[in-house]
Amino acid sequence: MGGLALHAQTRIESPPDAVFSLFGAGSGAGWLFDAMCDRLGVGAAVSMQAPLGGESVALLGRITALRAPGSSPGRIDVRLDQPWSGRLRVLFERDGTGTRVRVVTDLDDAGLAWLMRRRGHPVPDRHGPDEHRLGLLTSKSGLGSVFAGATENMAQMAVDEVNADGGIRGRPLHLVVGDDATDAATGAAEAHRLVRAGCRTLLATTTSATFARAAAELGPSGVLLVQTLMNEGGLGSELCVQLGERPGAQLEAAAGPLMRAAGGRRWFLAGNDYVWPHVVHAVAWRVLTERRATIVGEGLAPLGTRDFSPLIERILASGADVVLSSFVGADLVAFERQCHAMGVRARCRSLALTLEENTRERIGDAASAGLWGVSGYFEELPGDANRDFRRRYREAHGRFAPPLSSISESAYEAVHLYAAAARRAGEDEPRVIARELRSSRASFPRGPVTVTGPETVRQDLFVAEAVAGGFAVSPSR
Repeated sequence: MGGLALHAQTRIESPPDAVFSLFGAGSGAGWLFDAMCDRLGVGAAVSMQAPLGGESVALLGRITALRAPGSSPGRIDVRLDQPWSGRLRVLFERDGTGTRVRVVTDLDDAGLAWLMRRRGHPVPDRHGPDEHRLGLLTSKSGLGSVFAGATENMAQMAVDEVNADGGIRGRPLHLVVGDDATDAATGAAEAHRLVRAGCRTLLATTTSATFARAAAELGPSGVLLVQTLMNEGGLGSELCVQLGERPGAQLEAAAGPLMRAAGGRRWFLAGNDYVWPHVVHAVAWRVLTERRATIVGEGLAPLGTRDFSPLIERILASGADVVLSSFVGADLVAFERQCHAMGVRARCRSLALTLEENTRERIGDAASAGLWGVSGYFEELPGDANRDFRRRYREAHGRFAPPLSSISESAYEAVHLYAAAARRAGEDEPRVIARELRSSRASFPRGPVTVTGPETVRQDLFVAEAVAGGFAVSPSR
C-alpha cells in the first residue's frame, strides 16, 4: 500500500491577508474548516474539520511554519498528530476579489489504512514471522483524540526499548494499533480486529465505555485486556487488569489543596453522562463530605455536547467555590473554554480529573487559568529520570510532537510492565502473563508503580495548577 495526498478547498469573499490573519480565531472565523487555535504562530496547537476523501475528518496538529500572503500565496504548515501522523498544508491564494483556501495533507501507509478502515474497507494487518504481537486500542479520532495525542508514540517508544533489550524471549515485540473513534461499539469491533491480527493481549487507552464494552465481548476469547489510564475500577478479573489512577485517590489528594486555593468549601459536580463520571461523582459525595465540604449542585451532559451554557448558568447561580469537572477530551476543552467566557473562572476554581497537557493546551492559556489537575504524571515533574525521558521522546519524535501526559505515559508503562510479565511467565499464555502482571513493580518517570491485583495500583499522585505553557506541579502527598 502506498501513500497519497488528499485535497480540500473553499472560497471566501475576503482578501488573502484578512483570511490568513483570522485563521483559527473561532469567533467569526470558524467557517474556515472550523479551524481553531489560540494564536497564529509556530508551535501553536491547531484543530480542523476538513472534508477529505468524502467525509469530514477532525485533524489535530501543531503549526510548524507560516508565511503571510504577499507577493506569493500565504501558507501554514502543520505537523499532523491525529488521526494519523503526517504533514498538512493550508494555502491562501488570491481568487479575484476573494481567497481560495486549500488544505493538502499527505497520508502514509498507516494513514491510508486508517482512512480505508474508516470507510469500511478491510485492510490486512502486516507483520513479520515469529513476532510477539501486542494490541493497542486508543482514540485516534472522536472526542478522545484530544487526550490521546502522544499515546501511540509512547507505546511504540516502549516497544522499541523492549526490542533493543532482546524482545520477548528473543522474539521482536510488534505493536498493532486500533482506533475506537471514542465510540464503544467501534472500539469493540476494533478489539476483535486486533485479536484476529494475532494479538492475545490488548492495551486500552480509551474511555471506560469502550473498555467495558470490549471486556464484555472479549471475555470468552481468552485474551488479556489491560486498561492503562485513569479509570473507576470494578472490572478487574483473571484476564482484565485495570492500571491507572482511581478517582477516590485523586480526590483525596486534591480536595484540600483546591479548597485552600479557592478559599471556600462549596462544590458543584459537572461532567459527561456515562460510567466514569457517574463513579467520580458518587466517590466525590463521600470524599468531600468526609472533608466537611458542601455539594451545592450537580449536572451531567451527553458526550458530544457543544453548548454548555444552561449547565454553566446553574454553576454560576449555585455560589460554588470549586467545580469538579468529570468531562473528557474535546468535551472538557469546550466546557472549560465556555466556563472562562461566561465568568466561572473569575468566581471559583475548577478541578478536572482528566486534565492533562494536551487538553490544557487546547483549552488555552487564558481559559485554563484557575484550572487544576491531579494524576500520577505531568510532563513538568522534576528529577533526572523524567528529564531523560522527555529528552528521549523529543529525540525520537521532534520538537513539534504532542506533549507527554499521564495518559500517554501510562501506555509506555503498560508496555514495559507487560513485557516484563511475559518474560517472567516464560510462555505466551495470557492467563499466565496476567498472573505475573498482577504482581508487578517497576520504576518509571512518574516514580515507583506497584501492581498488587487486577485493579490495585500504588503510585504517587501530584496536584498541578494550569499556568501559561504548562503546569505548576506540587510535591506528591
